[in-house]
Amino acid sequence: MAHGDLFAVLETFYDAVPRQRARAEGYGNLVLFVPDGFVPGGGFPLYARPRLGAGTPTGAEVAAVRDRQRELGLPEAFEWVHENTPGFLKVAEAGGLSVLHAPLLVLDPTALPETPAGVRILDPRAGSFGDELAVRHAVAHVAFGAPGTAVGGSGTAARDTAVEPMGADRLRGEVARVVAGRAAHAVAEVPGEGVVASGVYQRAGDVAEIVGVATLPAARRRGLGAAVTVALARHALDHGATTVFLSAAEEAVARVYGRVGFRRVGTACIAEPPSP
Repeated sequence: MAHGDLFAVLETFYDAVPRQRARAEGYGNLVLFVPDGFVPGGGFPLYARPRLGAGTPTGAEVAAVRDRQRELGLPEAFEWVHENTPGFLKVAEAGGLSVLHAPLLVLDPTALPETPAGVRILDPRAGSFGDELAVRHAVAHVAFGAPGTAVGGSGTAARDTAVEPMGADRLRGEVARVVAGRAAHAVAEVPGEGVVASGVYQRAGDVAEIVGVATLPAARRRGLGAAVTVALARHALDHGATTVFLSAAEEAVARVYGRVGFRRVGTACIAEPPSP
């Protein structure tokens, strides 16, 4: 696929996926996604991004969206693909936002290894699905609290402390998403330690994005994040996806994905107010 066609496919995906669980509010060249049932401080908030087919957002539009995000208790977050909306970078920075330039990578299926042992996809029809999903989320919570690839002290004890049972409504919603093929969750287990790495993909049409790949700091540098990524990519392909992609928080992480078949095609931008 030519890069121009690929970027069009990704832009359509980025517009479609949030609409599966959110309402869209338009602000000129921007659209803000407000998750269904979101309450301030709740999980899984979304962001604003350039409206599909629109032009470069203006500073006034950014300010209006940020006002609305503050009103709703949502993070003041914006996401976009730089190659699709290159002019938005200067606008975001002029508005005082700090922009992360995340490598955007697409899978070359011919370079994807086989799924390693010890990694599995969670079964939404299993009675244990809710408990396993709660553990997966706990792994992600601990891991993203210590970002990067360095080995750290937080391990299974921190994971167990972070486990929070899922509410019935939220669990039903996630089961429905997975059964419908809009998502899949994977975990990596180590004997004597249990689940130490996890991830998920979200899907719209025949495009899947791998997100939330996380490894407990104490279990890093063992190839477990890469193993989870391979399992998710393989599952997506086996279930009809034709494009599998992801973005990496930093170049070191991008190199890990590169070793399992992902190739950089561009840059995903994530803009937020600078840390205090």
